[in-house]
Amino acid sequence: MTTIVEAGFTDDRLLGGAVRLRQPRGGLRAGLDAVLLAASIPVRAGQTVLEGGCGAGPVFLSVLARQPDLRVFAVEREPALAALARENAALNGFAGQVTVIEGDIADPTLLRDLPQLDHAFANPPYWPDGSAPPEALRAGATHHGEGPSLADWARALARPLAHRGSLTLVLPASRFAEAAAGLRAARCGEVFLQPLWPRAGQMAKRMLVQGRRGGRGPDRLLPGLALHEGEGWSPQAAALLEAPRPLAWC
Repeated sequence: MTTIVEAGFTDDRLLGGAVRLRQPRGGLRAGLDAVLLAASIPVRAGQTVLEGGCGAGPVFLSVLARQPDLRVFAVEREPALAALARENAALNGFAGQVTVIEGDIADPTLLRDLPQLDHAFANPPYWPDGSAPPEALRAGATHHGEGPSLADWARALARPLAHRGSLTLVLPASRFAEAAAGLRAARCGEVFLQPLWPRAGQMAKRMLVQGRRGGRGPDRLLPGLALHEGEGWSPQAAALLEAPRPLAWC
């Protein structure tokens, strides 16, 4: 990722320059999670997708970089970030394909007018140690407190999905049981789990988890992805960071 610093913002390039992203210098910022989540969405030409909690738009823009003819709906509760996501969609030439909806994902009326969707995805906000977030934009970024639970996120994102549509989350590995239960409560089965190892042989700290709306097949534990090797990225992680590519199981 390359970065140009502006007053209050950075102008970043993701996926080897395929995505231009303006985002605030402080607060929640795009990183590896956004790229890996985007790479895990099994999109096909002409499909319609939904992102929950899109922030400035790094995930949906990374998905569009791989499949540029998608129709995208995205939800963001912070008006300033929603405006920035629209700006970033326009900067990347996708203004006519992206609709950013302002509101809380837990509002049952927010997504009722959406068309039937092929895929939904999110990097649900969380605060790993349970402490209070320091910045105003992080006030809702926690599953410890009054924010929507993972089950709330799964239900909201799954509701507009077509049969066999995918719902994908990137989360701390410690939340696997909670995520799997939330997916099943939202009628998303065939749960796939891919561990994200910091290095080969180390315990996973993050994971990708995906279910299929109405899926009845077996759950699967996929091969883990080691993110670092030696002093830098592993070859597999570097390839995903350098260009818009899907993960092998998509």
